[in-house]
Amino acid sequence: MRRALLAALAVLLACAASLLVAAPASAHVVPSTVIALDVHESDITASMTLPASDLSIASGIEITDAVDATTAEEIEQYLEEHFAVTSDNAGWTVAVDDVSVADTEQWGTGEFAAVTATATLTPPATADLRAFTLDYDAIIHQVVTADIYVTLHTDWASGELESARDLGTITTDTVSGAVAPLSIDLDDGSLWQGFAGMVGLGISHIAEGTDHQLFLLTLLLPAPLIALRGRWRGVARPRTTIRRILTITLAFTIGHSATLALGTLGLPVPQQAVEALIAVSILVAAAHAIRPLFPGREALVAGLFGLIHGMAFSTTLTALDLNGGQLALSLLGFNIGIELMQLLVVALVLPPLVLLARTRIYTPLRIIAASITALAAVGWLVDRLGVPNAIGEAADALGVIGPALVLALWLAGIVVAVRRLVPRTGRSSARDDPRALAPLVDGTSERESVVRL
Repeated sequence: MRRALLAALAVLLACAASLLVAAPASAHVVPSTVIALDVHESDITASMTLPASDLSIASGIEITDAVDATTAEEIEQYLEEHFAVTSDNAGWTVAVDDVSVADTEQWGTGEFAAVTATATLTPPATADLRAFTLDYDAIIHQVVTADIYVTLHTDWASGELESARDLGTITTDTVSGAVAPLSIDLDDGSLWQGFAGMVGLGISHIAEGTDHQLFLLTLLLPAPLIALRGRWRGVARPRTTIRRILTITLAFTIGHSATLALGTLGLPVPQQAVEALIAVSILVAAAHAIRPLFPGREALVAGLFGLIHGMAFSTTLTALDLNGGQLALSLLGFNIGIELMQLLVVALVLPPLVLLARTRIYTPLRIIAASITALAAVGWLVDRLGVPNAIGEAADALGVIGPALVLALWLAGIVVAVRRLVPRTGRSSARDDPRALAPLVDGTSERESVVRL
């Protein structure tokens, strides 16, 4: 049994040590104009990225690394003259602002200077917001080889959030030389589609949020254990363990739900400070998993740190720029998605944790897992304070190996379960029986009944 458990532990270590390799370099291609649409209740925001050199050639405007107010106004006016939207034979209002220049990269182009700008497209009161014609010929009317890609970034009503759906390409007709307008039909949206999309966004936010997962899981590591004289020395009954885990999860939910709502409704969120505090929360949870810092008060700590994590969650909704009924449904749906994913994570790790906590292998497994988490937290903290580092980059890869870690836990737990069910042959002793390694201790008498792990 010990060999099998050690093998599972080796899988955990191998997974934790693996890193994402760099993606192969792509062939160099010519920079293109990209127009990404965000569809709101009453207007559409178009985020524009244009190659600065092509824009300068087409417009005659001299563009440098720093755009002053006069140049920005010239660019805004030029883009408005070459950007028109119509629907139901009615013209929309097009207003361009937020012009700036920055180095960017797209699709293997390598870095290039790009002009970014935001166009607000507002239809008349009677016009259809979801079916329109986009007539845009900035740059391409002079640089005929230019490419213009129109994509959908967000459309709450259709449930497409953080999307990258291609809506079409604006090109020059090779025969007539004219730039053909692009017809866009977003189909019908609904409140249900928007709500379902927000539930999915909440699920993906936790699934991809390695730091949020690590905080909760690391705080759950000592949940099956009992503290005495500054050390984890005993194992609680399964019922006590389950109650603790549910209490911790509920407290974390209450904490992050409160600040998620407040942050989305306008509470200022200092993003860098919040991200740094999330790394601190993971470091504290990891230290507690190694040596008890606040035994019996895990739920309180989970709730307090949940307030910090909720602020980070709120930035996702704030970026969508929602209001009214969409905002209310988004808060509910996003929160439901977060809870569903949290419950799934807990359900996946709870059974093997309860089984492994009664074996000798759990102590080194817990300490190694907590130590790796602490190291990742330090890397994240330093990075979020403005100092990029290899440890922080490596920590970002932990989410990729999460499924393999869960699989290793389950394999080890299955070995323990099978070992208990299969009758033993030959001589056996209490030392060899995993049930004797860590007798169950009722949570109501933890201080009186303790066993060394």
